[in-house]
Order: sequence, then structure tokens, then C-alpha cells
Amino acid sequence: MKSPLPADAAPSPLRVPQLYELVADRLKKSIQDGSYPPGARLPAERDLATTLGVGRATVREAMGALVNQGVVQTRPNAGSFVRDAALEVMRSAASAPPAPDTSPLSTLAARLAIEPLVAQFAAAVGGRDPDIERLLDRMEHTSDLTDPAQRRAWNEADRQFHQRIAQMSGNPVMVAIAQVVAAAVDEPLWRQLRDHGIHDPARARLYVYEHRLIYEAIATGNAEAAGFYVRQHLERVQKDMLAAG
Repeated sequence: MKSPLPADAAPSPLRVPQLYELVADRLKKSIQDGSYPPGARLPAERDLATTLGVGRATVREAMGALVNQGVVQTRPNAGSFVRDAALEVMRSAASAPPAPDTSPLSTLAARLAIEPLVAQFAAAVGGRDPDIERLLDRMEHTSDLTDPAQRRAWNEADRQFHQRIAQMSGNPVMVAIAQVVAAAVDEPLWRQLRDHGIHDPARARLYVYEHRLIYEAIATGNAEAAGFYVRQHLERVQKDMLAAG
């Protein structure tokens, strides 16, 4: 009978891969076996979703991950293509694969469940908040979202806005949850999908308007409206980032 493993040789915990990771791995194998050689155009999202038996949002996440890894590039109004150096990039990454990001679809599902309630708790406290007003002004006066520095500043103000709502609630558990969410929406995959799907001036103006509706409902103590406006806003974010386009 084999002796048990010593304590310091215990296997590491198993991690269940996220669905988008499985799709990305399947696409990388197809690139490696020559089904999609360097330079090839990948099938449309809807076709991949049908072939692989997953939703388009999951395919979009997988594509975003492959873009971040340098395996795929997307071209506006043209599609997604295998990069010329894709095989070399995958060989280099095989020895030290990057830690996977949280699925944005999972993050959005959690936010839709949690953040309307957080806003309602904040509205129960109510009152004006100079920090949120400064963040809203910063977002409103961003003039050029094609400039990377201005886009980063806009995104950071957006992230802090949602964190600040949790802080306004005065509930330390909600503040801790908001910190987890803030970390997830600062991961590369979220940023890639957000920047690809959201940032044009009209959408940015709409987002600021929605943020102001949320803030006014909280400041005036209207918990029902605060929860409604947060849900409406997050559903729009979900559509812009991940829904069929």
C-alpha cells in the first residue's frame, strides 16, 4: 500500500475553468491544428456560439481573452483574425499561462443581484455626497474618449462612483463586496470588452445621465427609484458589452 503524501506535498486545490476559458482553449487548439491558421478570419460570433453550444456572450468573452493574450485581433466591421505570431505567442505562454480573469458575464450577473440593493441601503441613509458629485463632474467633462489617458480617467471615475455608493450605505459588508466588484471591473478582460463595446461619446453621455439619476435618487432618499435606476443602468452595460451586436 502506498504511503500517504507528506503534508508539504499535498496537491493544490482543483479550479473549475470558467466557460469562456474552455471556449478560448478550443479556439486555440483549432489554431494550433491548422483549422484557423495565422491570418485566417475566425467565424462570426453567432456561428461559433451555435457550433460550440454556448451563448454569444461567452464567445465574446473568449474572443476578448484571446485579444488580450495576443492570439487574435479584431478589426472594426471586418471581424476577428488570427494574428501572424499567434503560434509563437501560444508556445511562449504554455510554460507560464496567465491567471484567468473573472468572467464579465458572471460579474454582471452578480452586480445585477447586489448593486440595486446596495443603492437602496445608501438611499436609506440619503444626503448629498461631494465625492460622488466630483466624480460625476469629471465624467461629464471628459471631452475625448479616444484619448487613452482621458478614457482611463473616465473609467476610474466610473469605478469609484459605484464603490462610493456602497460607502454611502455605511454597511461594512457592502463596502467589502463593492471592493471585490471594483477589482473585477479593473481586470484586463473586463476593460477590453468595455472599451470595445461601450466607449463612444453618445454612450458615455447616457451613462453619466444614468449615474446622475442613481445619485439623485440616493441623495433624496428614494430607495425604490435608486434600485430601479441601478438595475436599468447595469442592464444597459450588459447589453453594450456582451449582447449581440
